[in-house]
Amino acid sequence: MHYRKFGKTGKEISVITLGGMRYNNSWQDPRDVVSTETLDQCANCVKLAFKHGINHIETAHGYGKSEHCYGRVLNDILAIPRKNYFLMTKGAPQTGAETRAFVEAQLKALKTDHIDFYGYHGINNRAIFENACATGGPVEALVKLKDEGIIGHVGFSTHGPLDVIQDAIATNLFDFVNLHYYYFFQRNRPAVESANARNMGVFIISPNDKGGLLYKSPTLLKNITEPLTPTQWNARFCLSTPQAHTLSFGMTEPSHFEEMAGICSQEPLWGAQEIEILNALTAQRSKDSYSSIDGYAIDPGTSGINIPEILRFRTMWKCWNMTDWCDYRYNMFQEKDHWFPGVFATDENIAKIPDASIPKDFPLKDLLREFHKKFYKGE
Repeated sequence: MHYRKFGKTGKEISVITLGGMRYNNSWQDPRDVVSTETLDQCANCVKLAFKHGINHIETAHGYGKSEHCYGRVLNDILAIPRKNYFLMTKGAPQTGAETRAFVEAQLKALKTDHIDFYGYHGINNRAIFENACATGGPVEALVKLKDEGIIGHVGFSTHGPLDVIQDAIATNLFDFVNLHYYYFFQRNRPAVESANARNMGVFIISPNDKGGLLYKSPTLLKNITEPLTPTQWNARFCLSTPQAHTLSFGMTEPSHFEEMAGICSQEPLWGAQEIEILNALTAQRSKDSYSSIDGYAIDPGTSGINIPEILRFRTMWKCWNMTDWCDYRYNMFQEKDHWFPGVFATDENIAKIPDASIPKDFPLKDLLREFHKKFYKGE
C-alpha cells in the first residue's frame, strides 16, 4: 500500500479508502438495526482492508445502516484501537442550530468520541452551497466542533457543477474535498488543482462505480487495458495526479481486495505500460467524430436535458461499448434532483433546446434521440 499526505490535515492516509456505501441489506429502515449477515460482511472487509494496509474508512449518515455497522464492527466485534485508523463520515444538517445534535447522533452510531474527517455531504448546486456556507450555517457550526476537537478536519463532498465546486473551495472554509475525477470524467481537473493550491486533501469518489461501472466493463475495454483490469488502470490514472490523495473503493467481497492489491503492488504507479494503455484509449475515442464536443457551451434552454452528461455517455457507448454504464446512469436522471440532475431526451424536451447554441454541422438533436431510443428503460 502507498500513502499520501491528505493536504493540510497532515495525515498520511492510504491511497485506497474502504468505502461504506455498498454492504448488503444496509438501506432498509430502521437504520440502527443491522443484520448478522451485514455485520459479518463488513467485519470481513475491515479485516481484509487492514491486512492490505488500508488505514482510512469512509461512511456517511446518508448511507443507510453504514455508520451503525461500522460502529459495531470496529468497536464491538473486532475491537480495533481507534488510533489504528482514520475515520471519515459525512452529513447534511440544514441549519447551524441542528448541526451539533446531528453530529452527536453520528458519534453515537459510530461509537467514537471524535471524527477525523467530517464532510458536508452534497454541495451539489448553488442553493445548497449558499445555505451550507452562510454565516451561522451548518459549516460554521462544524468548524466550531472542529475547534472543540470533536471533529478533526472539515471538508465537503460534491456531485455539483465545476463553478460551484470552485466557489466552495475558494471560501477557505474546508480542509478537504470529495469529488469526481476519472479517466472517463475529467471535467473537475481544475477543481483538483484549485484544492491543491490551497493545500486541501483530495478524495476521489467511487472510481469503480461512478467512474464507469468498471466492474462490468465490456470486452473491448478489458482488452485495451490488459494486462491491467479497467479498475486497476483507472485507479492508476487517478493516482498519476499527485494532487489526488485517496480513492474510495466500495469493496464488499474478497475478490475486490485481490484486484485492489494489483493497483499498488508496483512502483511507479504510472509508467510506460499505463501510457501505452492511455494512447490506445485515446485512439479508440478518436474513431467517433463527435466525441470531441463536450456540450458545456450548448444552451439547454428550458429543456432540462443534461446535455454534457448524455454526450459523455454517448462517447462511452460509441467508443468503448460501455452499454451497461449507459443503461445504469441514463435511467438515473431525475428532474430537480440535485444528486444527478436532468430529464430524459424525449422529443418534447429536445424541441426546447435553442438551435442557435448548437455548433454548426453537429447533429445534437439526432444524437440525443438516438441515445434515448437505445437506453431509456421507462414506459
